[in-house]
Amino acid sequence: MNVKNLLSAAVGILISASAYAQTDSAAKAAEKKPEEKKSHWFDKIEFGGYTQIRYSRLLETNKNLKMEQGDKSVGDGGSLMIRRARWKFSGQVHEKVYFYIQADLANSVTTSSGSVGGFFQLRDAYFDLGLDKKNQFWLRSGLQKIPFGFDNMQSSQNRLSLDRSDAFNSALWNERDLGTILYFTPEKIKKRYKSLVKEGLKGSGDYGVLALGLYTGQTMNRADLNPFFHYVAKASYPFEFKNKQIFEAGIQAYSGIYTLESVNTTKTSAREFIDQRAGITAVLYPKPFGIQAEYNIGNGPCFDPATGTITVQPLKGGYVLATYKLDVAKQTIIPFIRYQYYQGGKKHELDARKYMVHETEFGVEWQPYKNFELTVAYNMSDRIFEDSKKPVNQQVGNLLRIQLQVNY
Repeated sequence: MNVKNLLSAAVGILISASAYAQTDSAAKAAEKKPEEKKSHWFDKIEFGGYTQIRYSRLLETNKNLKMEQGDKSVGDGGSLMIRRARWKFSGQVHEKVYFYIQADLANSVTTSSGSVGGFFQLRDAYFDLGLDKKNQFWLRSGLQKIPFGFDNMQSSQNRLSLDRSDAFNSALWNERDLGTILYFTPEKIKKRYKSLVKEGLKGSGDYGVLALGLYTGQTMNRADLNPFFHYVAKASYPFEFKNKQIFEAGIQAYSGIYTLESVNTTKTSAREFIDQRAGITAVLYPKPFGIQAEYNIGNGPCFDPATGTITVQPLKGGYVLATYKLDVAKQTIIPFIRYQYYQGGKKHELDARKYMVHETEFGVEWQPYKNFELTVAYNMSDRIFEDSKKPVNQQVGNLLRIQLQVNY
C-alpha cells in the first residue's frame, strides 16, 4: 500500500471517530438533560380562602336589636356561628385571560323550622379579558362585585368593622350582581393597589381608576325581574406623597329600575321603582394613623309607615372610620372606631323596610400571625326599621362581639 492510500485511510478513520465521538457526546448530554415539562392551564390555578367564627351576644342589652342585612348572630335566636367559610380559586390561564371563583360554605337559608346553615353558595364567578398589551384595560364579565363604595369593595377578610355600613351596603345586597364592567388602571397604580393589600393596610384591591359598566340590578344570585339594566360609573385614584403616605379619593354613581321581591303591604301595587345613588370616598391608609369616610345620597323605594305604602323616597348616609396600625414584635394591633348613619329604605328587605340608623362601634384587631386574626368590638346601636308588619319599631341596645379568623 502506498503512502497516499495510507494517508487517505488514516483521514477516513479520524473523521469516523470524530463523528462517533460527537454523536456519543450528544447522546450522553441528552441523557443527562431532564425533559422540559409542558405548562398546563391548571398549573396556574391558585387556591385560598378564610373562615370566620363569631359570637355577638356578650353584654347584650336588647335581644330585639337585629341586623337583617348584616350579622345574623345578633339578637334573639342568634348564637355562636360560622360567619363565613370562603374558598377561592383563581388563575391567569392566558396572558389575556384571568378567572376568579369564590364560594361560601357557611351560607344559611330560612326554612319553616327556622334558619339552617352550612349551605354552599356561589359568591363570585367571573373572568377578565385583557384589552391591551399590559392589561391596563380589561373587561370583567360574570358574577362580581359592583364598583360602588370602598366599603363594599373591600373584602371581609381585610375589613376592620365586623359588618359593612348600612348606608353603602343597602345599595347592593352582598355587594354583587351579574354584569360586565370595563376597567382601567395604569400599570404603576396596579402595583400600588396590590401593595395596599399585601402590606396589611386594609386596601380594597384593584377595581379600576376608572370603571364603567352595566348589571342586572336585582343583586347576587337573584333572577332578573325586569328588562332594564342598571348602569354604574366610578373614578378613584390613590395618591402617594413624599412621606409614603397614601390618600385615595373617589366618586361613584349608579342608576336603574329595581323590582321589589318581598312585599307584604296591600296598599301598594307597584313593583318597579327608580333606584339611583351617587357617593364620595376618602381613604387615608393607616401609616400608622388612618381614616376612611364615605357618604352617599339618592332615591329608591321605601316604606311609609304613615300611609302603609311603598314610594320612591330620598335616602342619605355614610360613615367615618378611624384606625391606628401598631406593629409590635412581628405582631399587628389595630384599634379602630366607626360611626355610621343612614336614613332611607332597604330595597332588598320586606316592603323596602324604612331605616334610621345611628351606630358607634369601637374595637381592636390583633394579628399575632399572618394566618390568624382576633377582633373584639363593642357596638352601641339605635335603629328604627319599619315595615307593614311592624310600622312602629325602634330598637336601642349595646353588645360585645368576638370574631376569630383564619386565612389560608
